[in-house]
Amino acid sequence: MSDEEHHFESKADAGASKTYPQQAGTIRKNGYIVTKGRACKVVEVSTSKTGKHGHAKCHFVGIDIFNGKKLEDIVNRTDYQLIDISEDGFVSLLTETGNTKDDLRLPTDDNLLSQIKDGFAEGKDLVVTVMSAMGEEQICALKDIGPKN
Repeated sequence: MSDEEHHFESKADAGASKTYPQQAGTIRKNGYIVTKGRACKVVEVSTSKTGKHGHAKCHFVGIDIFNGKKLEDIVNRTDYQLIDISEDGFVSLLTETGNTKDDLRLPTDDNLLSQIKDGFAEGKDLVVTVMSAMGEEQICALKDIGPKN
């Protein structure tokens, strides 16, 4: 054994996130959020109700706590009817205009993934909810609207 002391200094963290997910509807004025990668104090929140086509929006305005710049972000939620699931994990969704949306993958959440695959295999009419924010989109919920006719 040596009488030397060893000091270790680490600049790395253990991979813990400095943020945590929060429901968009629970964010209030004077709270804090991360928008566009910046810590902000919320100065304005507005939400729209779900429309007949399943659209809803939350609009956030925040002031960067370090540089005072105003930042805005919008979170959209849209419902689409599931038409098909491809072998490579992409879904085909029916938009409200009758076009197809084919650029989304199946969700990574195992429970939601199995619900979608099982319901589709059983021939059920399924509607998926897609959240979009910060340039990303993801299927986050599922509704069974009955058997296919």
